[in-house]
Amino acid sequence: MERLDDLVAYIAEIVVQELQGTPGAPGGECTIPVEVSNRHCHLTRETFEVLYGKGKELTLLRELSQRGEFAAQETVTLVGPNMRSIEGVRILGPFRKFDQVELSFTDGFYLGMDLPVRLSGDVAGSAPITIVGPKGSVTLKEGAIRAMRHLHASPEEAKRLGLRDGEKIAIEVPGPIGVVFQNVTVRVSPNGRLAFHIDTDEANAAGVKRRGLGRIVRG
Repeated sequence: MERLDDLVAYIAEIVVQELQGTPGAPGGECTIPVEVSNRHCHLTRETFEVLYGKGKELTLLRELSQRGEFAAQETVTLVGPNMRSIEGVRILGPFRKFDQVELSFTDGFYLGMDLPVRLSGDVAGSAPITIVGPKGSVTLKEGAIRAMRHLHASPEEAKRLGLRDGEKIAIEVPGPIGVVFQNVTVRVSPNGRLAFHIDTDEANAAGVKRRGLGRIVRG
């Protein structure tokens, strides 16, 4: 029921901003959903089975905005080089061909890590980290990153907005402490759905709690 209430409130917010012409959708310009990406990890099946046991599968908790992706019920504990840990870190599915842990700058500082800013999938030479599950642990030689802010879109959405895969744009998230985010990488894929992803540090800077609205800044 809580998730349904959140969805209803989110839709109502979009409708009100469109009708009132608020800064979230000025002059009928495109309105970009903003989603806050909390710390999480993507794992291979092999790594997951070390952590949770042979033959164990990910259990669906909820679907995510990007088609085919979901938050799993299973979580892990992350341990940094300073031996501090963060518990309850969500695993996202489905399984991937590589292990990747996405953290904020604040998370990295707490764990004693120098996190490189990377696009998802670019983990070569990234930070090492230890992942602990109920059945075992894995120490990754690389795989921990701070995700580069990015905009997901389907080919149809990208065409409508005049965007190209891989290009850099700016997105404004208005409000009392509004921020213009530079160097936003456009990621176009068949399973993509329009959504601007920022981490918790970036969301706090812009006053975004869980989700919000933004606009593409031209010129």
